[in-house]
Amino acid sequence: MEKFPEPCFVDAGGVRLATYERGAGPPVILVHGWPEIAYSWKNQISALAAAGFRAIAPDLKGFGRSEAPMDKAL
Repeated sequence: MEKFPEPCFVDAGGVRLATYERGAGPPVILVHGWPEIAYSWKNQISALAAAGFRAIAPDLKGFGRSEAPMDKAL
């Protein structure tokens, strides 16, 4: 089994989100539920990349390595 990808950080409206990506091709966004984190997709990311997709799994706001907004309304 491959190691889980290292995070890339993106700015999403003033909140820094951690995203984990592998592969190239059409993107597939994997969104975790509550109270999970992107790591819950560890088994699917490599399989999707091997099938020719770009698998992208973000840690949602306030989860994992992503920041939580100061203003909870955001």
